[in-house]
Amino acid sequence: MTATSTDLQTLAIDTIRALSMDAVQTANSGHPGTPMALAPIAYQLFQNTMDYDPARPHWPGRDRFILSCGHASMLLYSTLHLIGTKATDKHGNPTGGESIKLEDIKNFRQLGSVCAGHPEYAEAAGIETTTGPLGAGVSNSVGMAMAEKWLAANYNTDDITLFNYNVYTLCSDGDLMEGIASEAASVAGHLKLDNLCWVYDDNHITIEGDTDLAFSEDVGKKFEGLGWNVLHVDDANDIDALGKALAAFEACHDKPTLIVVKSIIGYGAPNKQNTHGAHGAPLGWDEVALAKKAYGLPEDEKFFVPDGVKQHFADGIGKRGAEASAAWDQQWEKYQSAEPKKAAELQAIFDGKLPEGWDKDIPVFEPSEKGDATRNSSGKVLNAIAANLPFMIGGSADLAPSNKSDLKFDGAGDFLPAQYSGRNLHFGIREHAMAGIVNGLCLSGLRGYAATFFVFTDYMRGGMRLSSIMHLPTLYILTHDSIGVGEDGPTHQPVEHLTACRAIPGLNVFRPGDANEVAECYRTAMLDSEHPAAMVLSRQNMPTLDRAVYAPASGCSRGGYILSDCEGTPDVILMASGSELYMAVDAGKTLTESGKKVRVVSMPCMDLFAQQDQSYIDEVLPPSITNRVAIEAGIRMSWDRWIGSAGKFVGMSGFGASAPFDEVYKHFHINADSVVKAASGS
Repeated sequence: MTATSTDLQTLAIDTIRALSMDAVQTANSGHPGTPMALAPIAYQLFQNTMDYDPARPHWPGRDRFILSCGHASMLLYSTLHLIGTKATDKHGNPTGGESIKLEDIKNFRQLGSVCAGHPEYAEAAGIETTTGPLGAGVSNSVGMAMAEKWLAANYNTDDITLFNYNVYTLCSDGDLMEGIASEAASVAGHLKLDNLCWVYDDNHITIEGDTDLAFSEDVGKKFEGLGWNVLHVDDANDIDALGKALAAFEACHDKPTLIVVKSIIGYGAPNKQNTHGAHGAPLGWDEVALAKKAYGLPEDEKFFVPDGVKQHFADGIGKRGAEASAAWDQQWEKYQSAEPKKAAELQAIFDGKLPEGWDKDIPVFEPSEKGDATRNSSGKVLNAIAANLPFMIGGSADLAPSNKSDLKFDGAGDFLPAQYSGRNLHFGIREHAMAGIVNGLCLSGLRGYAATFFVFTDYMRGGMRLSSIMHLPTLYILTHDSIGVGEDGPTHQPVEHLTACRAIPGLNVFRPGDANEVAECYRTAMLDSEHPAAMVLSRQNMPTLDRAVYAPASGCSRGGYILSDCEGTPDVILMASGSELYMAVDAGKTLTESGKKVRVVSMPCMDLFAQQDQSYIDEVLPPSITNRVAIEAGIRMSWDRWIGSAGKFVGMSGFGASAPFDEVYKHFHINADSVVKAASGS
């Protein structure tokens, strides 16, 4: 098949469509209509607009493309295959093969294929983030745009520009219906992120039918009110109009841009285009053949890539991308000579490593009966780490004074509209978007953290779960961790949240029991670059234990450890986390005075403890000792594994109450006396 240059453009677009149809139909599962509608947008972005090198898909200066409507995953896979995206190792170095092979596309949605039902980060080069839940991708894109602004403000010089990339996000009606999208768009508009472009597929179709069933807002006016530059393209197939709109985005220097594009879902399928029948189910081979006929492609040939299409992309994005990445390399070489200290920091970001000395100022806390709230200890440790970790950046959902998450050392500064060098972020009261945005920061190589009250993990659990799925080192600082919140009452007292967060695979939930456990939990969390961490912290004071008497807090690195012990075989094992640890200690003293042999186990992170060798677990919790008592101001569920069927639990079985925290604890019988009674069988 030979074609002119203009025909090659159409042929390339239709090849994206056909590969997408064939993959969905072969899998008998997926969403064909959106890739068919949006193929021209993917073509225009990659072939003519973005600075992106398929041969080096992770080079730091590249533009980012986010497919927020992740159900249209075949659009991304087909495009990445045709433009020749190279496979890379975990460090981003090309390995020589293809990132998305035709065989992968043929095995779409099948076990072992990198072409999963929704794009999965790190499964294949070119997939910038995991975009399954609608709205997740657009929130990540805001974090990525913020990261570029921060990197540019802190590392570009008058002579050398390393960071000047844009973030392009393709989103759907479904994305923009989700509340997280409005939260994220509000943040982006406020911050004037002019490097951020959302391309909105306005096709008026969802799974149930026409969007008129549930969605009638004027999206353009809404975004104008949020501080965005809003542009319109009347036909997704009009490449010239798309190009002009994208050029207008690049010319706008004081706000993010939303391009509202009218499209026809299932474009080219004569019986199903512009219907919800083209959205969430295969078209059927007969309809696929008719669509291919409409495109002028062989009707019965599956996974067909016409001659000239790959070369067309190689002559376009391949050539442009190679030139752009080579120019960036020259700038980087100059930068390493001119700014060796900053270059070393950037290399640590690129490599995903912590700089030498990052933990050298983590404090050691003196013993104290009065002690302190772990939220206060956390603030001190966080600042000690961040002062030596120049790319640690984060903030709170309007609660920094309460959760002590603000960075106060000289030079920390605030990240504000058109003032992007600061490290204190202000998310407003937007917890879900905060989690998605901080994931975007971490996807950009920064060590991002998000802080709020623990009870509000209800609003951000989607983002927390995605942190774990993507193996990001996102840090969640979560204070006011129990009924110890006190007077605010049941709505603000998390009782089931520890169990809910511990249920997320790969999320390490830390609930330290004193100030030195806070320090060691932070150290442990920071050293793990493959998993997110939730630091769950108290509002009320707790004693700082004398580590000359009790085991060192370094035991936190194993999740659970023997805090104090007896001679010989214990009669009872007491276990606790967080603000109830001292209650277990006090109960242990009382039981010891009554003649019992007592072991007290601190369990700041069940997730890590469960990963230890069985020999260590049995050393801490000998199977023969079934008299076990756990105390925690939450529900029992996550403790059953450790206390066993014969164990006792002192904690909550329902919601809390509004009163001073000590009265609430007394009301629910969460104290040392209750532990003693449980251990004694009474």
